[in-house]
Formats: sequence, C-alpha cells, structure tokens
Amino acid sequence: MKFFTSPSSPFGRKVKIAAHVLGLYDELAEITINTLDPASGICDVNPLGKIPALEDNGSTLYDSRVIMEYLDTKAGGGKIIPVGGTARFDVLKLAALTDGILDAAVLVVYETRMRPEDKYVDTYVARQRDKIIRGLKGVVATTPSYRSGTMPNVGEIGLACVLDYLDFRQQVNWRDHSPSLAGWLDDFAAVVPGYQSSLPPKN
Repeated sequence: MKFFTSPSSPFGRKVKIAAHVLGLYDELAEITINTLDPASGICDVNPLGKIPALEDNGSTLYDSRVIMEYLDTKAGGGKIIPVGGTARFDVLKLAALTDGILDAAVLVVYETRMRPEDKYVDTYVARQRDKIIRGLKGVVATTPSYRSGTMPNVGEIGLACVLDYLDFRQQVNWRDHSPSLAGWLDDFAAVVPGYQSSLPPKN
C-alpha cells in the first residue's frame, strides 16, 4: 500500500497509528509529500492536493477517516470502528469532534505561517482557537479516562493526535483548558502501538 503523508501531518499520523494497532503498518510504503510543492505529485493522487492518501489494489483513497475505515475493513472489521449500534455513533461522533479540532488547529498554523504579516487576521485566529478550546471541553465531557488498551477506536486515536499536535504547533495550551486529558494521554501513550514512533518531529 502506497501511503502519501508528511511526518508533521496529524491526519497522516492518525492513519499510521491505526495501521499499527491493526497489524497493517508493515504493509505501508510511506511516501513523504510536501503539499506546498507543485512538483510533489500529490495532485495526481488526490485532485484536492491534500494528504493523507492511500493507493491499494488499484484504488486510491483520501481523507484520513476513509482510509482508517478501509484499514479497519481490511483487518476484518469492527476493530477501531464498531460495526453498529450506539457504540458506532458514539465513536464516530468523537472522531468528528477531534477532526474538527484538528481542522481549526491547522487553520491557525496556515493563518500565522502562510499570510504576509500585514494580512494576518487576529480575529480569525481567535475564532479558531475558541473552537479548539470548546472542542476539548466537549471531549472531556465524554472521555473521562483511557480504557481501551492496545486497540483504541478512531475517536481515541484522533484525540491523541489532537493533543500532540497542539503541543507540536502550540496553537493553545490544552492543559490550561482540559487538564484531565493529561492523564488520558499518558495512559494512551503507554500502551498503544505506533504512538511513540509516529510522534511529529521536534523541530
């Protein structure tokens, strides 16, 4: 499986952790992509020019949620995404919330890094940071502790990637707003395969 991603992408990291816990990581051939480079070729893989993307068996998939569901199905199904019932929608709701937080976090990075200084919009960044903080508080209300052992669900994988990405890019100090998640992350990090090896670079 050809896997197009970047070491700093939290969405790509979600897929890598999912592949680890499902026992599929060794099948991934990771291809590092710089989405800002027109010559990277990513637009030939994903017409939106976004990562992550996955090629397997003649098909191309994009969007981390789709890829993670594909990997879950490939591993037999019902492992990181419950097959049905209330549990399925609880997990998908958490996954949607953590993806929304990541979207806001990435937009903060784009605003502060991509725009010329005289075009920087403080109110826009503040609005995204408010989304992050509200999202984290929503997570705390439904995720008191990590109890899933070595097989986290897609929402839990997303939450770990959220917290580490906020530490990496420092959009907000999440410990100031949701301190109870520190223990949750410690418990996740201690047991989940692929957590340590997929951490974003330190610089």
